[in-house]
Amino acid sequence: MEPVIWAAVGDPHRRRVLELLRAGPRPVNELVEQLGLSQPGVSKHLRILREAGLVTVRPDGQRRLYLLEPAPLRELARWLEPFRAHWDDRPDAPEHHLDTAAPLRERLAPRSRQEDTW
Repeated sequence: MEPVIWAAVGDPHRRRVLELLRAGPRPVNELVEQLGLSQPGVSKHLRILREAGLVTVRPDGQRRLYLLEPAPLRELARWLEPFRAHWDDRPDAPEHHLDTAAPLRERLAPRSRQEDTW
C-alpha cells in the first residue's frame, strides 16, 4: 500500500472531505462551505487527495466536480481487516466498558433522600 494514502487520510480535514464526497460529487465551493476552510486550504487538501488517488476531478461546465475514488479505500480496508479481531470482541473494547459502566454507576451512586424515607 502506498504511504501517500496513509498520509492523505491522516489529516482530519481530508477525512472530512472524503466523508462529504461519499454523498456524491461536489464542487469546491460546496466543500469550502461545509468545511469552514478557505478556498485555497480546501484546494490544497483536494490536491493531496488527488495525488493519493482518493479523489478525481470531472469538468461540469464552468465548474469542476470532485468525486471519491473507492479503489484506494478498498485497499486500505483490506490491509486493516486482519487487525479487526484486535478491536472486536475484546473485553477492553470501549463498547464493553460502556455496557458494564451503567449498572456499576447505579450501584455506586448515592441514594436520594426520598429513597431513604421509604
